[in-house]
Amino acid sequence: MRDGLGPARLRVRGGPVLAELNARFGMQAREVVVADGTPVDETTALPAGSCVYLYRDLPDEVPVPFDIPVLYRDDDIVVADKPHFLATMPRGRHVAQTALVRLRRDLGLPELSPAHRLDRLTAGVLLFTTRRELRGAYQTLFARGAVHKTYLARAAVTPDLVLPRVVRSRIVKRRGRLQAVCEPGEPNAETLVELASADGLYRLTPRTGRTHQLRVHMAALGLPIQGDPLYPNVIDVPVDDFSTPLQLLAHSIEFDDPVSGARRQFVSRRQLSSAALDARLD
Repeated sequence: MRDGLGPARLRVRGGPVLAELNARFGMQAREVVVADGTPVDETTALPAGSCVYLYRDLPDEVPVPFDIPVLYRDDDIVVADKPHFLATMPRGRHVAQTALVRLRRDLGLPELSPAHRLDRLTAGVLLFTTRRELRGAYQTLFARGAVHKTYLARAAVTPDLVLPRVVRSRIVKRRGRLQAVCEPGEPNAETLVELASADGLYRLTPRTGRTHQLRVHMAALGLPIQGDPLYPNVIDVPVDDFSTPLQLLAHSIEFDDPVSGARRQFVSRRQLSSAALDARLD
């Protein structure tokens, strides 16, 4: 681990390592080491199937100008209050400007790992484990749906829509496409939608965890979440534009701790903007 970011592991085909990496990936100028940390040079040759570790050159990134407060920390877990616009973990063009890397650096925890994910545009409660041997136990909680999650969202209000209601659909997210879509077939996504206050604050309780599920379900009701650049229509927003955050907040999580057995509950301290709530649907 270097400055909050680990190396990429690559399996070689055998022979001179740097020549192979340059031919396959154009990595001639990158720093490469073997498992014990010994640098790979022009004379290094390895048998097929061996692994080498590549320290990547970090891309230039637009800094996300928001703090990531820690709500709770002990020897096993860290619970952060993620801001809008900060990705959970490195992916694509977002590497150093992610919750994972920033917290590893700030807290000095090189084995910190997310137990679940929040979309880059979604703010709120995000749970991390501090050591690799704990990762599976907490990730399994989320995978099994054993974590009760509550979100808040702001959207327009329509008097004709009967709430609360449970929205069920089949949501599919295909690689290379920005939007997830609802398709015919057995439902794989379920959300309880409630109007929490008359000014357009909604309480959303997902009972499954499909990609963009809450955003898709709210748009399907004719109530797209304020500030959403994907639903119902894709809007091209510059990466350095932080002026219109998605009004979606992972407000709380609650679960039985797989290590201590204690009942845990963590609540975000963030609030959603009440601006632009005069819009009403006829």
